[in-house]
Amino acid sequence: MNFAFTDDQLALAATVRDVLKTHCPARAVRDERTPAWSQLAEIGLFGLLVPEEHDGLGLGLVDAVLPFEETGRAALPGPVAETAVAAPALLAGDPVLGKLAAGSLRVSVRIGDQVYSPDADLADLLIVERDGVPYAVQPDAVRLTPQPGADRTRRLFGVEFREGTRLRAEVAPAVRGVTVAVAAQLIGAARHLLEVTVDYARTRRQFGGPIGAFQAVKHQLAEVAIAVDFAAPLVYAAALAVDRDLPTTDRDVSAAKAAAGEAAELAARTALQVHGAIGYTEELDLHLWLARVWSLSAAYGGTGLHRSRLRTAILGAPELRRWP
Repeated sequence: MNFAFTDDQLALAATVRDVLKTHCPARAVRDERTPAWSQLAEIGLFGLLVPEEHDGLGLGLVDAVLPFEETGRAALPGPVAETAVAAPALLAGDPVLGKLAAGSLRVSVRIGDQVYSPDADLADLLIVERDGVPYAVQPDAVRLTPQPGADRTRRLFGVEFREGTRLRAEVAPAVRGVTVAVAAQLIGAARHLLEVTVDYARTRRQFGGPIGAFQAVKHQLAEVAIAVDFAAPLVYAAALAVDRDLPTTDRDVSAAKAAAGEAAELAARTALQVHGAIGYTEELDLHLWLARVWSLSAAYGGTGLHRSRLRTAILGAPELRRWP
């Protein structure tokens, strides 16, 4: 059995990476709220999961998982996962999907374990779950309350509304899809952090040599590489499970989010240790990726929550069991 990505899937990811490299450099992440949005719309990122009858590409999450990894590698701001992954599931059959595929409709969602709505001030449409039911709400019908967050480029808002259009779609499939997309973004962010930290370790000199020559630093970076390489296949497997609606989908999604969050947090912690306190400062772009990792790790359920769900799925009970 061939578990490799197809040439078309790899080519799409490479195209997204090239677009982001050109139109979403670190300075754009610092200064703009939705850089590269129109360019990504042109190559079809927002229509990947939109059916063909609504001018989308009609593809699956497996086709989108590598492009989303690239959005994490670039720390792309804006409600990208919510617009490209959650919204197509929640707005199934709605004619507005054509605008979604064209990139002219930005969507923020508050569903599942989300307490706040990310980038809600940028949204042309908000989808908010209340008592298990999703509602589509226009921006002029909500009151947004800014909330503190680790990532100033991914702003969080409390959302209050009185009236909205009740959606007939189920929330669970959208939650699963967007959770996998965010896990993929965490993998991309971790890969970026590892890359820049390795480069820094090669050039930063202490005691007459590069710090990358020190065994302790080598071990730290190797542990990050192993964690990322082990987590990424779990994310890919979860995307496949979502597409095929496998009986193990919830378990696979939790495994992916937990592993990706742990790998990205390890990459962030190691990057900060190797760079030193300068990693926190505005002088380096590193802080943009550190903040993004901390923000996305908590999004759609943190590592602790998904580890608990994974334990329940495997052992059949929420409490921790010991082997006899």
